[in-house]
Amino acid sequence: MSGTNESDSFWSYLKSKTFVRHILLILSVFVVLLLLIQWSLRIYTHHGQKLELPDFIGKSLTDAEGLSELHDFQIVVSDSIFIIGKKGGIVTDQNPKPGSMVKENRKIYVTVTKFIKETVRVADLPTLYGNAFEQKKTELKYRDIDCVVKSYAYDPGEPNHILEVYYNGQLIVSKDGRMDNVVIEKGSVLECVVSRRDGGDVTIPNLRCKDLDEARFILESSKLQLGDIVNKGDESGVLYIIAQSPPYDGISNIKMGDKVSVTVTGSKPVDCN
Repeated sequence: MSGTNESDSFWSYLKSKTFVRHILLILSVFVVLLLLIQWSLRIYTHHGQKLELPDFIGKSLTDAEGLSELHDFQIVVSDSIFIIGKKGGIVTDQNPKPGSMVKENRKIYVTVTKFIKETVRVADLPTLYGNAFEQKKTELKYRDIDCVVKSYAYDPGEPNHILEVYYNGQLIVSKDGRMDNVVIEKGSVLECVVSRRDGGDVTIPNLRCKDLDEARFILESSKLQLGDIVNKGDESGVLYIIAQSPPYDGISNIKMGDKVSVTVTGSKPVDCN
């Protein structure tokens, strides 16, 4: 009978409010502990959670590394480049991009600027002499070298072509060759003397004894123009030149495009061959 009473008492206890209250209390404590564990993991380790990646671009590598440690990331320098006007050690690009959602301990690959300027030898530059200035200016930009017009000079060839190149005041390229061993820093400026067809000097031609048609042909061949015509004779026939201004002396020059004025007469001077 005692065994039956004990069994009845046990089942009565299981059905009692006290037992149910204890079970609910135990479950509540278990749930609270589980929630506390998950919450602490998120706070201290971001366990199972993706984080928004900060923007490292424009920051120094030191600052980027410090910021990455706060967010449990790893900075890895994947490339370095030289940029004109920027000091070294600045982040210019990153992968993944800023704002990406990534997990902790993610490696972030960055590109930074170089501390030491890159250089290039003149021998490694494209051929400059005798080539179009604008075309070579574009090609040099790809090598981080600028190119400007120093001055213009007359040349009978094509206009706007490079005749001379200077670096820091030193002539490095001309018709006589180039100084292949000169070292140029990237970011520097080359100064070019560029060709033009006008503005050159030409010896004053001898027009005396020539008729006007011959004189025009001679002047045009020398890139000069026929100026004022003073007529001292009959205008109906062939007109011959008896004087000119500026006069011919065999050595004096004038600028291309200038005018030569002439005095004409209807009779060829007796001393002309």
